[in-house]
Amino acid sequence: MGRNLAARIGVWSAHHRKTAILGWLLFVVLAAGIGGASGMVEMTNAENGAGDSARAEQILSDAGLSHRSGELVMVSSAEPDGWRTAARELTAALGKTGEVTGLAAPVASENGKDALITFEMKGDAATASDRVQPVLDAVEGVQKERTDVTVHQFGDASAGKWLGDLLSDDFKKAEFTAVPLALGILLVAFGAVVAALLPVGLALTACLAAFGLLSLASHQLHLFQTTYSVMFLMGFAVGVDYCLFYLRRERDERAAGRDAETALRIAAATSGRSVLVSGLTVMVAMAGMFLSGLLLFKGFALATIIVVFIAMMGSVTVLPALLSWLGDRIDAGRVPLLNRRGKRGTKQSGRIAGKLLRPVLSKPKFFAAAAVVVLLVLAAPALGMKTEELGLEKQFGSNSQLAVAYRSISEAFPGGPAPAQVVVEADDIEAPGVRKALDGFDKVAVHRAQNVAEIEIPLPHGESDLTELREERLPAAFDGTGARAYVTGEVAGSTDFNDQLKRGILPVFLFITAVTFLVMLFCFRSYVIAVTAILLNLLSVGAAYGVMVAVFQHGWGASLIGSEGVGAIESWMPLFVLVVLFGLSMDYHVFVVSRIREARGRGLSTPAAIDEGIRRTAGAVTGAAVIMVAVFSVFGTLSMQDMQQMGVGLAVAVLLDATIVRMVLLPSVMALLGERNWRTPRGLSRLPALDHSEPEPGPAADPVGTGLGG
Repeated sequence: MGRNLAARIGVWSAHHRKTAILGWLLFVVLAAGIGGASGMVEMTNAENGAGDSARAEQILSDAGLSHRSGELVMVSSAEPDGWRTAARELTAALGKTGEVTGLAAPVASENGKDALITFEMKGDAATASDRVQPVLDAVEGVQKERTDVTVHQFGDASAGKWLGDLLSDDFKKAEFTAVPLALGILLVAFGAVVAALLPVGLALTACLAAFGLLSLASHQLHLFQTTYSVMFLMGFAVGVDYCLFYLRRERDERAAGRDAETALRIAAATSGRSVLVSGLTVMVAMAGMFLSGLLLFKGFALATIIVVFIAMMGSVTVLPALLSWLGDRIDAGRVPLLNRRGKRGTKQSGRIAGKLLRPVLSKPKFFAAAAVVVLLVLAAPALGMKTEELGLEKQFGSNSQLAVAYRSISEAFPGGPAPAQVVVEADDIEAPGVRKALDGFDKVAVHRAQNVAEIEIPLPHGESDLTELREERLPAAFDGTGARAYVTGEVAGSTDFNDQLKRGILPVFLFITAVTFLVMLFCFRSYVIAVTAILLNLLSVGAAYGVMVAVFQHGWGASLIGSEGVGAIESWMPLFVLVVLFGLSMDYHVFVVSRIREARGRGLSTPAAIDEGIRRTAGAVTGAAVIMVAVFSVFGTLSMQDMQQMGVGLAVAVLLDATIVRMVLLPSVMALLGERNWRTPRGLSRLPALDHSEPEPGPAADPVGTGLGG
C-alpha cells in the first residue's frame, strides 16, 4: 500500500519501539529539567503595552527609573475626624516595617470621614509583592486593634501578592481537576484502565516538555504570567484528543478482524494523517498572533505552537510504539460495567448519529437554515461587545477584598487608585519653559540627571479625562517647550492596548482565514470544502462571542457558574478565542471530512458517504468534545475573570462545533452541495494526492467499532 508520512512514521515507530519510547522519555526529562533550571522571564510593563503608555514606560526603563510600587491605605470612620488616632497608629506601624518610603501624611476626604495614606514600597517594583507581607501584617494589626474604623488597602504590591497566590492555587486546581476529569471520561469511553491512561499520560508528558522549552524561549521572548495556564489548557486538551483519535481507529480496525500490524498501519495512515494536518493547521493559525503587534499574543502563539507540536509528534511517534508494545494489553484493567458499555458505545452512538442524520439529510435546506439561525441568535449579543483591559478590581469579583478596597477608595477619593502617570522627556528638564509647564501640576517628581519628570494626575472620569489630558491639557502646557509628554497608567495602558488590538485584528484574521483555506484546499483538493470550513468556523466563533458577552458583559446567567457581569470582555480575549477556535475546530473538521472523503473514495455517493463518515466519527468526536469541554470548563471555574471568560468561551464553542455544526450544519450543507463538494481547482490537480481512501481493505467491513469509535 502507498504510505503517507504519518503511516511511515507510525510503521517506523512500531518497528523501533524501544528507540521511540526511550527517546520520548529522554526528550521530556531533558526539556523539563533544563527549562526548569533556566526559569521563566516575564515581560515588563513597557513590553506588555502599546502606544504612548508603552513609550512612557520605556523612557523610565531606559533612564533607570524603575517604578516604585505605590500603595494606598484608607482609614474610614463613622464620624468626621474619627480616623485620626487609627491613622497615627497605622503610619507608625508602616514606618516600623522598614519596607516603605515616601510615607505621606493622611489626606482627608471631602466629608472628613475618610483619610488616605499613600506610600511606596522600597526597592524594585517587580519584587515588591515578595516583600509586602510585613506591610499587610501592619495594616491588618491596626484593623484588629481599632474596631471603630475600617481599613482598606490597594496597591501594586498588595494586589500582586494576592494575584500571585491566586494564580498558583488556580493552576493547581486546574491541573488536579482537569486530569481526573479527562481520565474518568476516557475510562467510561474505553472501559479499560490502560487505554484510558495512555492519552492522559502522553498529554501530560507533552505539557511537561513544553513547559521546559517555553521557559528556555522566554529568555528571548518574554512572557505574560498567565501564559503557562494557557499552554496547559491547550496542550492537555489537544494532546488527549490527538491520542484519542489515533487509539480509537486502531481499536476499531482490530475489532474489524485485522491483525495488529495492519490495524496500526491503517490507524497511522488515517487518524495519524488527520492529527498531522490538524496540528499543522493549529500551529500555523496560532502564528497569526505574531501579526498583532503585541508581545502578549506573541507569547501565547509561541506557547501554543510549542505544546501542539510536541503533542502532535508524540501522538504519531511514541503512541504507535506503545500500542505495538502493549498489543492486547491495551485492554488491561477492564472495568466490567464500563467495559460492557464500551463495547456497545460506538455502535449505539453510530445508531444515534444515524437517527439524527436521517431527517437532516432528507431535509437539508430546513436543517441548514435552522442551524444557522440558532448560531446567529447566539451570536447576536456580540454586536454590543465592549472590550477593556480588566483591572484587578474587576478580575476577582465585586465582593472580593481587592475589589471592595478599590471601590471604597475610588468613591472617597475619585481617581485615586488608578491615576494617570505623565512622563515628560526633554533635552533639558531644567529649561525655563519646561519648569514653568511643570509648575502647573501638583504632584511632580523631577529627575535632573536623566532629564525626565513624572507627574501624577487623578482621572476621576476615566477615559474621558484621559482624552482631555492627552489632547488638550498636555499640549497646551508643553507646546513650544521642546519637551515630550507621554501618559501611562492603568486607564491609559488599557486604552492604548485596545487601540493596538483594533489595528492588529484585521491582519491576524486575514492570515488565519488564508491559512485555513490553503490547508483545507491542499488537504482535500476542494475549494468548496475550504470555503465551507471557514464559514462554519466563523459561525462557531460568532456564537462563542455572543455567549461570552451575554454572560460576562451583561451578566446573564453568570451567577450559575459562580461569576458575574463586569461590563466588558477582557481586551485580549476576542482575538485569542478567534485564533484558538480556528485552529481547534480543524481537529473535528479534518477528522470528519477525511472519513467522508474516505467513504467517497470507495465509490459511495456523496449522501451515503456523509452518512457513513459522520456515523463512524460521531463517537470519537463526541468523546473528544466532552474532554475538551470538560477541560475548558475547569478554567471557567477559576478565580480570575479572564480565565473564566476564556474557559467558558472555548467550552461553548467546542460544544456547538461538535453538535450543531458537525452533526447538523456540516452534513446539511454538504448534502446541498452534492458533488460540488469535491471540485478540484485545475492547478491543484497536478499536486500529489493526499490519500483519503481506505488504506487496505480488510477481511471484514470496517464496523462502527467499540468504545468511542472512529
